[in-house]
Amino acid sequence: MIIFVDGPRLSRLRKGISFMVEGKSIDELKVGDSAKISKTITETDIENFARVTGDFNPIHLDQAYAEKTIFKGRIAHGLLSVGLLSSILGNILPGHGTIYLSQEVRFLAPVRIGDTITARVEVMEILPEKNRVKFKTTCMNQDGKIVVEGIAWGMPPIR
Repeated sequence: MIIFVDGPRLSRLRKGISFMVEGKSIDELKVGDSAKISKTITETDIENFARVTGDFNPIHLDQAYAEKTIFKGRIAHGLLSVGLLSSILGNILPGHGTIYLSQEVRFLAPVRIGDTITARVEVMEILPEKNRVKFKTTCMNQDGKIVVEGIAWGMPPIR
């Protein structure tokens, strides 16, 4: 079961993102629970991310510049992929009301326009007395290559 707050604005904002697993509250979580979403990265995504964050590094926006780098072309902002992890934590697992407390992250491979990134979180540890959950976080491209990995901590809602 996937739970969303309905409305035309939210439906428009979610366009192009596939949600894959049911949402759970703190009392329903178990070690091993996981959720994932997939999104194809577009030029518009990269441009919008640059506008929102102010990160106009030419490696993301200027093909001629980017061709002269080790990547031989433009790459997406690393935190664009990490943002997909935030989407899972805030919308699916644990879901609405969750506070994203921290994220340790390693960027392992570039993400390019047209790549389909599958972000996944998995419950590793639950600390009910502190209302904290530790998550394994990964982002993988369409070829099965892990592009981002890390550990996140979240504070799920309590029913």
